[in-house]
Amino acid sequence: MSEPKWLQRRWVDAIHYQQLQRFGGLFGVRDAGAIDAALARPRNRWEYNDDVDLPGLAAAYGFALTRTHGYVDGNKRIGFMAMAIFLDLNDWRLSAPEPEVVQVMVAVAAGEMTEAELADWVRRYSEQGPASAS
Repeated sequence: MSEPKWLQRRWVDAIHYQQLQRFGGLFGVRDAGAIDAALARPRNRWEYNDDVDLPGLAAAYGFALTRTHGYVDGNKRIGFMAMAIFLDLNDWRLSAPEPEVVQVMVAVAAGEMTEAELADWVRRYSEQGPASAS
């Protein structure tokens, strides 16, 4: 697999801000280092593991951003959005029913779903091809 296009911190911060404006919540960064570490996690997996795929890397973004609580609010939302946008950047699409997305992200935040389980879920609902194709 060739090197994926990675998410950049400024994009993630902007998406987080837009999500809070749209759906509500408290603005602010609780732990900038946690956000940076979460954004480094997929790249670390890609560089040091032989058995990586894009859905698994997307799950690493979603899991880390959700579990580290780097933002004051909206961590589950940015975790999901990071997965979807990372896949889109790399010509994949994530199509999961909204109620299931909510259940899964709540389970991740509560520590009831592992990163490997999240990766399996992302694989189940993602496929190669541009997000705009339906």
